Amino acid sequence: MEDNTKQPLTADASLYNGQPTDTGSSCPSARLTSCTPSISDDFKDGVSVENMPLESKRWFVLRVSYGRIIKAKTYVECKGIDCFVPLRYRQITKQGKKRIVTEPLLPAFLFVHATCSQVETFFRKLNASTSRSLLSIYYDHTSFREDAPDKNPPLVISDSAMDNFIRLTSIKNPHVIPVTSENIMYKLGDEVVITEGEFMGIHGRVARIAGQQRVVMELFDGCLVATAYVPKAAMSQLRM
Repeated sequence: MEDNTKQPLTADASLYNGQPTDTGSSCPSARLTSCTPSISDDFKDGVSVENMPLESKRWFVLRVSYGRIIKAKTYVECKGIDCFVPLRYRQITKQGKKRIVTEPLLPAFLFVHATCSQVETFFRKLNASTSRSLLSIYYDHTSFREDAPDKNPPLVISDSAMDNFIRLTSIKNPHVIPVTSENIMYKLGDEVVITEGEFMGIHGRVARIAGQQRVVMELFDGCLVATAYVPKAAMSQLRM
């Protein structure tokens, strides 16, 4: 894949790991098997997973230091690890002409698709380098490790949730935006799937944002992304 790190982000690059922008059944993440890793504590400030029974790839979340998302992406890819940077598509007018420009949708986060041993090795080397402040593992603050009840394990995103997230953030609609829980009014119990239009297949919760009915997906606590306006006729409630 061409390295665009010294160039403006392009509207055609929603997946930064060389994977196709088609996130349907051909997307590699759709064929993964998810499970939560068991984490040990064999090295300082790292992530040791030597007790993992399988070496299947999983989606981990890395926190990126401020303003360094492109550098972080380049660094991770140079280590042979696939990563995903979701983009935000914004419409601007320049010299009287409308055009779409892109920018990182969630500039504080980088999503990596790797085995547990890859993540362990990556952070062992990172913490021993001059780039150790560039990235850190994002922990799951809703659970605790079995081998260390006072510590949180790394956050692992399920494959189904990540597929939904990639589908949504790959749609080149400038009204797909990150949101916070403070500016959301949920309709209680309305878990839906969008059944038609450009957001067809996206799962989430119905909410009103800035006076519009949208569907919001929450990838993890505090990470929420909203669709553009979706009419009621274009969604179906999921049965739990």
